[in-house]
Order: sequence, then C-alpha cells, then structure tokens
Amino acid sequence: MSQVSNQKSVKFNFVMNFILTLSSIVFPLVTTPYISRVILAEGTGRVEFVTSIVGIFAMFGMMGIPTYGIRACARVRGDQEALSQTVYEILIINTIAMVLTLVVYIVSIMTVPKFVEEQPLFIINIIVLVFNVLGVEWLYRALEQYQYITVRSIIFKFIALVMMFLFVKQTSDYMIYGAITIVANVGSNLLNFLNMRKFVELKAFKPIDLKQHLRPIMSFFMMAIAITIYTSLDKGMLGMMSNAAEVGYYAAAIKVKMVLVTLVTSLGAVLLPRLSYYVEQGEQKAFQEITIKAFRFVLIVALPLTIYFTLFAKESILLLASAEFVPAIVPMKIIMPTLLFIGVSNLLGIQILVPLKREDEVLYSVAFGAVINLLINFWLIPSLAATGAAIGTTVAEFAVVAFQAYVLRDFLKLVIGQIAYWKMGVALMWAIATALVASHWLEQSPFIVLVVTSVLFFGVYGVVLIALKETFVTEMLKKVLKRGT
Repeated sequence: MSQVSNQKSVKFNFVMNFILTLSSIVFPLVTTPYISRVILAEGTGRVEFVTSIVGIFAMFGMMGIPTYGIRACARVRGDQEALSQTVYEILIINTIAMVLTLVVYIVSIMTVPKFVEEQPLFIINIIVLVFNVLGVEWLYRALEQYQYITVRSIIFKFIALVMMFLFVKQTSDYMIYGAITIVANVGSNLLNFLNMRKFVELKAFKPIDLKQHLRPIMSFFMMAIAITIYTSLDKGMLGMMSNAAEVGYYAAAIKVKMVLVTLVTSLGAVLLPRLSYYVEQGEQKAFQEITIKAFRFVLIVALPLTIYFTLFAKESILLLASAEFVPAIVPMKIIMPTLLFIGVSNLLGIQILVPLKREDEVLYSVAFGAVINLLINFWLIPSLAATGAAIGTTVAEFAVVAFQAYVLRDFLKLVIGQIAYWKMGVALMWAIATALVASHWLEQSPFIVLVVTSVLFFGVYGVVLIALKETFVTEMLKKVLKRGT
C-alpha cells in the first residue's frame, strides 16, 4: 500500500484537471453533431429525460457524500489508519443509502406511467447507481490523484467515442446511445474500487462511528437535493409537462453551457481538498491568496465565454446539433449567463464556505435557488416549454450567487479591491466589436463563423488584457514564458 502524499502542487493538479476538462469539452463537441443528426431531437430527449431522472435517484443514493467525502478524507490524509477508517465508515453509509434508493427506483420504473414507457433505458441505468458507490471518486479527489483520474477518464471517453460511431447508426439506436453514455460516465468506477487498496486498508474497523458523519452528510445531502432541483429536475419536468422533443431542444441549449462550466470550474475542482487542508492546519494566509487568484481566474474566463456564446448561440446550435434544433437557440441565449453565475457560486460556496465548515449557508443559498426554480418552472414550462425551463434555471442560479455574495460580503470587499474590472471591460468591448464586424463579412457556414470569430474574439481579448497589464494574465504569461526558456 502506497503512502498518501501531499507533494503534488496545485499547479500540477490544475494542469491535470485542465486536461480532464479539455477531454470533457472535446467529447461532446465530437459526439453531439453526430448523435443529434442520427437520433434527432426526440431520441436525444428520451435519453436526456431518463438521465435526468436517474440523476435524481443517484443524488438520493449518494446523499452528500461526493462533496463531504472529499473534505473528510482530505483532513486525515496524512494518517493512514484514520483515512482508512473514514473511507470504511463513509462507504457503509453510502451502501445503505444506495440499497434503499435502488428499491424505490425499481418500484418506480415498474409503476410510474412515464417511466414504464422508457423502462429498458431505466433498467440499463441501474448500473449508474451501483457504480456511483463503487467509484469512490471523492477519495481520489481528496488525495489529489488527478493524474490517475485524468488518464482513466480519457481512456473510457475514447472507448465510448469509438462505440458511438460503430453502433449508433439510425434513429432507433437511441437506447444504444444511452448505454454508451454510461460507459463514458461511470465505466471506470470499477477500476477505482479495485485501485483503492493502494491508498487505504480494506478491512472491517471496530468500533465504527457513523454518527460523526451523519450531520455533515445530511447538510450536504440537503444541498445536493436543492442543486439537483435546478440542474436535473428541469429536464424531468419538461419530459413530464411537455414532450421528448422539447427536452431535446433544452438539452441542446444547455450542452454548450455544461461543456463550458467544466472549463470555468476546472481550477475550483482541485481547490477543495487543498483549501480544506489549509483550514485544518490554520494556514489562513495561504487560504486567502489562493481564493483571490481563483476568483480572478473565474471572472477572466467566464465573462468572455458567456458573452461570446450568447452572441453566437445560433451558429453553435447549428454546428453542434442541426437545423432541427433551431428552437434551442433562444433557450441557449437565455441560459448562457448561468456560466458566470455557476463559476462564481462554485467558488464562493464549494471552495470557500465548505472548507470553512459553513456548509449550512451553502444549503440555504441553493435551497433559495431551488424554490425559485421550481416556482418558475411550474409557471412557465406549460406555455414556454424549453424557454421557460431556461428562464427558471437562469434566475435560480443568479439567486444562489446573490445569496452567497451577501454572506461573504466582507471577503468580497477584499477581493473586489484587487481586481481591475475596467481592464476586462475594455478588453471585452474590443473583442465584441471585432467579432461582430468579422461575422458580418463572413459566409453563412456556422463552422467558418465560429472558427474565425472565436479566434478574433478571444485573441483580441487576451492581447488587450496583456497590453493593459492585467495582473492575473501577466502572471500566467510570465510563468509560461519562464517555463519555455
């Protein structure tokens, strides 16, 4: 059994996670145009509907463990015995919760009319629920094993990619597509479980103390419920209150957003274990320095992405899907601001409040957003369908970040004073003007428009930030140039 090490730097972890993020971006960029043209909006919608419902059941089976497990294991990762017992105790709780969830799941897919219609897909997805427990992803993230996570994930995504092109050939193959997405998402979880013995001792510990985990797990669980309401339930409600095609349009609208969210939150993903460790060790200065840099990163990356893909939503939908998905353009424009809201709330909530043991405030914020999302969905989905769901999600995400900004207002005052917003504003104005002028003179091919305008938009944005000597960008540029010499 290898000893747990802290030697990997945040930079290395970020690079690994960034590569993982790129794979998460490339995979849908390659598969979506093909899949949307083969199984069309209805087939895509059926798979997305089932996936969203399975996600809700998975949330109940996993409770709040995916986030709590990272924090709990990160705090004791220097003590092999304590780490092993922590993992053992969390796995017991996770297994009990998932068994109970599976019972309800099986009864539901046999009795709920809408579920019975898609019963074969629901049966296949039982694997997702079981493998979520076996995956113990939280352990690998707590130990900052990002190289392993990245390599493993890329391999299984590549396998799934090959399988899609080989086996999904016609509209009726939507079930095959659903099964292949499972391989891409949780296929590697069995390897996780087998590989776990390298880091922890797999044995029955006595005595065990499950009670110490229950209260924080329940806090994270309630948080997960609220988050799921406005990340997965929207597609479920669309499927129940509208039709499969509308789910397909909505899925296409949020596809680009979900890809970009992984990029915006890529740095935050590696910070939770490190920040939890800093808090435990009382290293407040290190904690503060990293969070300020992370805030700059989120703003500098999220703002241009939000604006660009709002401006060129039509071209994005036509390229990634097809002309059949034109109804997804308006929902995509409406939902793109959530890219910025999610980036900021992920940082404020998961990366700052959670390590500080203020998860109750995160719970309140997401519960607030969930209630707003539900109310708007019930009000707007019957009349506006996918557009109504997009409005509900956007308003909900704004409510969450506004709540968290309020509870962290003292910290934000410190951050705001160290960021030159006017420099980002000037860079964005130049980038927008350049891209819009270029798009006016280009051919109508979505591919050509996106390639040329994206190069101009982000190129001008970066050059202007460098010219204005924006602190974060110049620091990153110096590190890159220094490494190259």
